[in-house]
Amino acid sequence: MKIVVIGSGYVGLVSGTCFSAFGHDVVCVDNDRKKIENLKKGIIPIYEPGLDDMVIENTKAGRLKFSTNLKECAGDADAIFIAVGTPTSRRGDGYADLTYVYAVAKEVAPYLKGYTVIVDKSTVPIGTAKEVKRIIKENNPRADFDMASNPEFLREGAAIGDFMKPDRVVVGVETKKAEEVMREIYKPLYLIETPIVFTNLQTAELIKYAANGFLATKISFINEIANLCEAIDANVVDVAKGIGLDNRIGKKFLHAGPGYGGSCFPKDTLALCRIAQEHGSPIRIIETVIEVNAAQKARMVGKIRKALGGSEAGKKIAILGVTFKPETDDMRESPALMILPALKEKGANIVATDPHGIEEARKLMPEMTYVDDPYDAMKNADCIVLLTEWNEYRSLDLEKAKKLMKDNIFVDLRNVYEPEHVRKAGFKYFGVGRN
Repeated sequence: MKIVVIGSGYVGLVSGTCFSAFGHDVVCVDNDRKKIENLKKGIIPIYEPGLDDMVIENTKAGRLKFSTNLKECAGDADAIFIAVGTPTSRRGDGYADLTYVYAVAKEVAPYLKGYTVIVDKSTVPIGTAKEVKRIIKENNPRADFDMASNPEFLREGAAIGDFMKPDRVVVGVETKKAEEVMREIYKPLYLIETPIVFTNLQTAELIKYAANGFLATKISFINEIANLCEAIDANVVDVAKGIGLDNRIGKKFLHAGPGYGGSCFPKDTLALCRIAQEHGSPIRIIETVIEVNAAQKARMVGKIRKALGGSEAGKKIAILGVTFKPETDDMRESPALMILPALKEKGANIVATDPHGIEEARKLMPEMTYVDDPYDAMKNADCIVLLTEWNEYRSLDLEKAKKLMKDNIFVDLRNVYEPEHVRKAGFKYFGVGRN
């Protein structure tokens, strides 16, 4: 199949590369000339394990190309995937900004020649696919096309595996013809018996929001349980294990911490709430989840302050990890973006490190100090704060750390370490939901 993917950001690049690995002929299109030129050279704009090698391999094989010229490649495509950004609107109302999606629809319309399936890959509100269809028809009444909605379920840091061996594939269509094209595109997944759920356009759009809303709910739920655990001297890790072994609940997304971040959960929960309110069916659970998540990040500032004896003024704090999760350089909505400035504002000396996030962190928080080596961050520090659970931070030499530090406070916001292990090394340990 001939596939065009418009947008070479995280979703577009991963999807396009994986489609080419399926054996399809793929062109990734982007209006950022520098990005496209770099991709042609094998320079990847994001950090995602395994992606660089896969891009190079499929580019050399001729299955994966990059271009800024949509006109040149759209005409003979069997399917065109729209994978541009849908950030939260700058109006501050929580709605997804569909400016880029609609601009693509208008731009691609004149170039459609033979039958084409136009696929929304971006996370978009309910009704977006039908609006894209209207825009294309308005700009090219003779276009022979169908719409499809094919939401992505990629986890940053595990995106390749998620695409190549997914739990399921969700596809919304209006016609059998479009369904046949989408079945052909995902045919390699039939060999591993991947469930492919075909439904209508609006249901597919809602599935994505509902999934992320539910996962965000699990995170906020366990964080609230963690806060209760601290009040009654219970252990949230054991609570999570005890309830997670129930198959009806499951153990995933039950790890207490500083709150969720990233490119999906914050904007998708907000968008879901606004969509629901707009249709007179408010989802109060998700509204509360958003409130709980914001409060959890603020609570972590208080936890660090308490660990430091009530004030961070004049204290040096070594921050381990600034990205919203490990195995990514993504800083979007990371808890660090709220926690670190709050500490800095009260007079703390912040020295942060991260295996892949320092460059992006410098852009967003230039007032902080950054070092590459975690032990350099610990020199003369009063406190270590483990903020992102990178593998590099799971086996720290605690004896070495203690010798480097001025004081012996260890705040583990991801519950990576066993409290007794850290205390035996001479530290005062503070976790989340366990004393």
